[in-house]
Amino acid sequence: MNKKYEDILRKLFLIADVKINGDRPWDMKVHNPRFYGRVLKGGELAIGESYMDGDWDTDQLAEWAYKVTSAKLDRQAVGLSWQEKLHGLQARIINMQSKYRSYQVGKEHYDVGNDLYEHMLDKRMIYSCGYWRDGAGNLDEAQERKLDLICRKIGLKKGDSVLDIGCGWGGFLIYAAERYGINGVGISVSKEQVDYGRARSRGLPIEILFQDYREPIMDPKGGERKFDHAVSVGMFEHVGSKNYQTFMEIIAMRLKPKGLFLLHTIGQPTSQKTNSSWTHKYIFPNSQIPSLAQITKASEGILNIEDVHVFGMDYYPTLLAWHKNFNNNWNILKNLRGKDGDTKYDERFRRMWNYYLLGAAGMVKSQQLSLWQIVFSRGDISSGYQSVRQ
Repeated sequence: MNKKYEDILRKLFLIADVKINGDRPWDMKVHNPRFYGRVLKGGELAIGESYMDGDWDTDQLAEWAYKVTSAKLDRQAVGLSWQEKLHGLQARIINMQSKYRSYQVGKEHYDVGNDLYEHMLDKRMIYSCGYWRDGAGNLDEAQERKLDLICRKIGLKKGDSVLDIGCGWGGFLIYAAERYGINGVGISVSKEQVDYGRARSRGLPIEILFQDYREPIMDPKGGERKFDHAVSVGMFEHVGSKNYQTFMEIIAMRLKPKGLFLLHTIGQPTSQKTNSSWTHKYIFPNSQIPSLAQITKASEGILNIEDVHVFGMDYYPTLLAWHKNFNNNWNILKNLRGKDGDTKYDERFRRMWNYYLLGAAGMVKSQQLSLWQIVFSRGDISSGYQSVRQ
């Protein structure tokens, strides 16, 4: 039976110019014959899980992912497993990103350990696409260029108040406070991020709150607080299409007159209701990558789009830099212990994380993923908005 399954998969992967047990760097090397039946029965989810378990390898995982996603084998050739069908049905019936469920991604992904992110990210702990223009030579420079680009796009000046929805470890607000003299509030659903961000921003006019974006931010004088500007950098992927309009309404409510909002988000060319079942299970529970159509529909009649900046290919070097840092520091990470004394990051985690980073890099190269910075106003910028790129 394995031979029959093997023949089927060989033909399927050849559609993507990938050979099973071939000699090219992106070809697949199968180490366990259970791989064939496992993938045919389990679909896209099983491909990722079988990689995590060491059933197969490739010397160039990003290139493999580029070829497979370019050929759309994830949907057309391999098909959907029952787990994937169930995940899709859930997303259509219930709000996968409800206020209650929103904390799940904080606990399962961002709270996995600050030590992991310290050894993977840049010095400012920015977990979103860098801006590799204007001669950025490394990850630190690319991230600082991105942060400064955001500040200039929304026209920050000394004394401005800024709301950062999904503030991570506080990196943007710290940069904006140090370089532009702003004061700000950041919110996150990750306890680890909040504690870390509060410690890093001590002494700056920054407050970091552990809460969902739908919960009120109260002014000390009473009522909900309003801000000169707002940003959301790498968080919209957790909002979900059922909540996009609510998100835009909340932004509009929290902006002062003539305030600007910058949305920095991963995007995809078609409107979907879910991410892949592998990503949902192992990396970002309840996540959903938006399309431009979904974003514009959600903002219609609420916020005006002033500018759209596409630089999806900058995510490719960002992901490769994270992958390099992660693997260069693996000898440190694999020896870390949790509070219970057990190993925090084992070999299966290493393979899972590499599959996540390099798989995403391949999707960026195939243009199945992009990166957008969109500037919104409340429709009251009478002098017009001037786009910023450099």
